[in-house]
Parts: sequence; C-alpha cells; structure tokens
Amino acid sequence: MNLVLTGFMGTGKTTVGRLVAEQLGRPFVDMDALIEQRAGLNIPAIFATRGEAAFRRMERELCHELAARDGLVIATGGGALIDPVNRALMIGSGVVICLEASPDVLLARLQMQQDRPLLDGSALPERIHALLKTRRAAYAALPYHLDTSALTPRQTMEEILALWQKLTAST
Repeated sequence: MNLVLTGFMGTGKTTVGRLVAEQLGRPFVDMDALIEQRAGLNIPAIFATRGEAAFRRMERELCHELAARDGLVIATGGGALIDPVNRALMIGSGVVICLEASPDVLLARLQMQQDRPLLDGSALPERIHALLKTRRAAYAALPYHLDTSALTPRQTMEEILALWQKLTAST
C-alpha cells in the first residue's frame, strides 16, 4: 500500500512526506520534482513553454505509474487529484491524506515563493481563495484530512503516522 499526501500548495506535502518516508523506511516520491526531472524543466518553465494541459498530462501519466507501484510515500502536486481519474487511482493504491491549512496560513507560507505558476504574484490572497474554491469539492472527496495550520512538520508527521498505523493495523 502507498501513502499519498495531497492538498493545496503550501500545506507541507513535500516537507512532511520526506519525514514520513524516513520514519517508515519507504521510498519518497515528490511528483512535481519527478516531472521536472523527466521534463528537464522546472514547473514554471513547463507551464510557460508547454502549457498547463501538457503538465496535467504528465501528472496523469505519473499517477498511473505510481498507483501501479507499492510501498511508496508520495507527495502529489496540489492539483494532481483534482482529476477524478487520478484521484480514484491514488485512492485505489493506498491511503490518501489531504493536507489542509487556512487561507491566511497558506498566504504566509506562499507569499515569498516565485516558483508557483498558478499563483502569478498579483493579488495573491484572491488567487489563493479562487483556487481553493475551485478545488474544494475535489479535496472534500478525499477520505482523510489533516489541518496543518498550527502544526510543525514534525507534528504533522506524527499525526500522519498515527493515522497510518490505525488504518493499516486492520490490514
């Protein structure tokens, strides 16, 4: 079974995913980093030169590939599981936990980052709210949620590991 961390950008998927993988002794896969590596471009460059649709195709192919594997800790991109096929694939491959944070916390975490193509830098609070609104239903369809707003990465890791142990104890 895989352990998949998803959710909006800035919720801690990559940072916490690395910690969780280390604790579980499992390989860690950051989907965005793997897409960048395979494309030979960073995500802003993929968006700029190939477009968002091409990026989403790469993401979809990677979801198929990773869902066929076992024993991974996976950090998805923030929009990867908006696609219902991707969401079903990942839910079918293991435990999917949606990390969340309040809009104010997301703003504080994301305001200094320049590598987020969907946050064009202008009107950042409004852009975060708009994206959260469009993704709300998809995120709500995920089985498990953890609010990271007031948690450190280590505390988030501990919460995830506790949920993982509870869910896998019966299998």
